[in-house]
Amino acid sequence: MTTNEIREAFLAYFARQGHLRIPSASLVPFEDDPSVLLTIAGMQPLKSYFMGADTPPRPRMTSSQKCFRTNDIDQVGHTARHLTFFEMLGNFSIGDYFKDDAIRFGWEVSTEVFGLDPERIWITVFEGMDGVPGDDEALEKWVELGVPRDRIQRLGEADNFWKAGPTGPCGPNTELYLDRGPSFGPEGGPAVGGDRYLEYWNLVFMQYERAADGTLSPLPAKNIDTGAGLERMAAILQDVPSVFETDGFRPLIAWAEQASGRRYGADGRDDRALRVLADHGRAMTFLASDGVVPGNEGRDYVLRRIVRRAVSEAGHLGLPPDAVVGLTGPVVDGWGDAYPELRDRAAEVRDVIGAEAEQFARTLTQGRRLLGEVIARSEGTVSGEDAFRLHDTFGFPLDLTLEAAQDAGLGVDAEGFERLMGEQRERSRAGGAADGASDLSERVALVARESAPAEFVGWDDTVADTRVTAMEELGDGTALLKLERSPFYAEGGGQVSDTGRIDGPDGGAVVVDVMRLGADQVLRVRLEQGHLPVGSEVTARVDGPRRRQTQANHTATHVLNWALRETLGQGVRQAGSYVGPDKLRFDFTHRGRVAPETLVEIERMVNGRVDEDQPVGWEITDRQAAADAGAIGLFEEKYGERVRVVSAGDFSQELCGGTHVSRTGEIGPFVITAEASTGAGSRRIEALTGTAAVAWLRDRERALLDEVAARDERIRELQSELKRAKTTRTDVGGLAEQAVTIGDVRALVAQVEAGDMDELLAIADRLKGTLGDGAAVVLGAASEGKALIVASLAPGAVAAGLSAGAVIREVAPVVGGGGGGKDAMARAGGKDPERLPDALAAARAILTAPRGA
Repeated sequence: MTTNEIREAFLAYFARQGHLRIPSASLVPFEDDPSVLLTIAGMQPLKSYFMGADTPPRPRMTSSQKCFRTNDIDQVGHTARHLTFFEMLGNFSIGDYFKDDAIRFGWEVSTEVFGLDPERIWITVFEGMDGVPGDDEALEKWVELGVPRDRIQRLGEADNFWKAGPTGPCGPNTELYLDRGPSFGPEGGPAVGGDRYLEYWNLVFMQYERAADGTLSPLPAKNIDTGAGLERMAAILQDVPSVFETDGFRPLIAWAEQASGRRYGADGRDDRALRVLADHGRAMTFLASDGVVPGNEGRDYVLRRIVRRAVSEAGHLGLPPDAVVGLTGPVVDGWGDAYPELRDRAAEVRDVIGAEAEQFARTLTQGRRLLGEVIARSEGTVSGEDAFRLHDTFGFPLDLTLEAAQDAGLGVDAEGFERLMGEQRERSRAGGAADGASDLSERVALVARESAPAEFVGWDDTVADTRVTAMEELGDGTALLKLERSPFYAEGGGQVSDTGRIDGPDGGAVVVDVMRLGADQVLRVRLEQGHLPVGSEVTARVDGPRRRQTQANHTATHVLNWALRETLGQGVRQAGSYVGPDKLRFDFTHRGRVAPETLVEIERMVNGRVDEDQPVGWEITDRQAAADAGAIGLFEEKYGERVRVVSAGDFSQELCGGTHVSRTGEIGPFVITAEASTGAGSRRIEALTGTAAVAWLRDRERALLDEVAARDERIRELQSELKRAKTTRTDVGGLAEQAVTIGDVRALVAQVEAGDMDELLAIADRLKGTLGDGAAVVLGAASEGKALIVASLAPGAVAAGLSAGAVIREVAPVVGGGGGGKDAMARAGGKDPERLPDALAAARAILTAPRGA
């Protein structure tokens, strides 16, 4: 069976068993799941269903989910099995069937759909731990299906108790293994470890939720979550020793072989490079197609890291950096039918990856030279300081340094590197996340479970008579509160949370935040008087002016998206946004700066739609109907056959859960305030609407007038300075006579009068011409309360071992400043002109110091 046939056979089987086939969610997790950078498991997009916060479209579902795990990046290439991106086949039950059917389905798919030999299948079940008994029920079900007891092994928490993370849904699991035969290792079952018994499917009986303190509580319903790695199943069914020899990866390996002239299996080091290119080529194509762009933080850094690692390994095979873009072709060919977004965004993906490869190429040569120098002088271990400098200065990921050091027989002080990285993160974090955030998250989840999900009525209403259904005071004057019906929008889709008030007969509170939990929400309120007990009837009122300005900015974002696609092409896609009452920010995929004249046109188009005052409305419709009608999804929505489509006039239709104005005219004036890059292949526009736009334009007008006035004053000052310069020319001849000759060098250090750095440089050039080939001139001047220093060296002085840059770096701190340059010329500025004589004395000492051979 081919990889595509395996995927289809799995999904078709479960469709016959009453499961809804759901599309893969994006690799970028939903905004209400900030616990991970990327989607790491098939169940992750369904977490809110498992926790009871959302109602699934059907209790039975099946999918082939795109997944990405970062913990194996360093291992990819070194082994024949580690991957970053992978596909997880899964079947899920939300409160429907449990162990009996899950185990039966697993056995039927293994033996009847995939045709595995029942005599080679081994099973593991949970042996138990404190507070949780061993899973005898699962063991007996396997026996009932015909698995001998001696091929069923009990394993502990590390192997057979699944959890989504430190907190969240969890439960015992049972795993299926295939005995690959004695050539892969000794017998004895999965408990012996090694490569002989290959796990290919994990059936999780999700029945608990783990709190931050480790305690387990039952989930609202018992659920089933299974995961079978598609690539591993392909290796088994195609009877090949590694995933890189399956039909999915062979075209990627073949592409790299043809491009480089190397052959897989001929050389161990080449094999490593070919495996890296195959895995990373697929991974970076999928990441970029889901809107990730290379950057220095979070998931953006993951993409940057794998592109750069692919470029480095391509270099080992003799390929130029931009060759890695070619890997996207076989990925689109191999996976485009299953994941149409790969075909739709192929050009955009090539641009994003090409831009990052081009950027890395500019530093790669110099970085490799430095890396070679570091390795040459290292004895046994590359220091953490050197590894950090390679990363910080040249963008070398640690794994590239580790691999180069390993090839040279050296270790790397990774602990020292991580210490320095940690110090850098602390410096840049500016306070970081508030303490207790995880504790608050746990308390929010507990309050949410105390009652049925809140009904959101805020698309149409900003005031609602409702009832308090759950409440917990936090002890700092605030409380967590849940309403039966809520007009408050919870942050999501880029739109910020509403604020407002809640008032009842027993007290009142200000709403300061609204936290989303799937389709549910919990309010954080500041109690002002009295209290708001559970069951009390209250009136909830959204802050009207704040909501109206936020809505105007959100609708303006949709109109802006339309204008961008009209001017820059239909390949433009949203890559992030912020919609608040103060402004809107829109990130989108596009390579290269948007020309100023294009920005003017975009601004004109948006204001044109505002002037037309077209109606804005929304409807809930079938996902497929929305797609057929041309609606665009800015991000993958949660699974479901029904979606909300927001329409502006007849020109914009988008999947969106946010709030909007009723007509485009309510947006008011629209003005673009900034356009900039956010990384390779991604741009950002910031804009204002309504009264904020008018205020910004008025401020800009005043600033321009002030700038014109200041420019006129500066012109008058410059004219006066020019007049002074003409009457007080520097006596270059007299200064040249003060030069000191040391060997072949004629050194001159002096303080002169100069109005600015350009004038000081001109004096230095004249002196250098007078003193000849061995001239070494350092001049200082005080101008407008600042110290200016310039060092200018003729070729003979440089040949004698002097460096203008070195001199400046040494003396600039004396005047409280900094600077730099090259061997022939360097300059510096400082805030302490009174120390200029001391700085020049230091420069004189450097130039006149004895120089050895």
